[in-house]
Amino acid sequence: MITYEWSDWRNGRFWWIQSVYVLPQARRGGVFRALFRHLEDLAQAGPGVCGIRLYVERENVRAQSTYRHCGLEDAGYAVMEVDYSGAVRTAKGSDHA
Repeated sequence: MITYEWSDWRNGRFWWIQSVYVLPQARRGGVFRALFRHLEDLAQAGPGVCGIRLYVERENVRAQSTYRHCGLEDAGYAVMEVDYSGAVRTAKGSDHA
């Protein structure tokens, strides 16, 4: 799934890749790379697209390696939120109980 975000700094739209999941038995087989290359071709052909982004968990170094091999880079941002759902976050370094 792709969602869109307007960037006033770049005068264009970022395409956000949402909910990336590849079955464990299919990982390291080029599934994400093929999907990403297809999306990249569409984005570069589309008017007004300034880039592609996705979220990745800090601890998921394997996914980060895959994304880097596709040309994605750390954008230098951290995500901050207020969570009204009541869900408990169990990520390392979390101050939530």
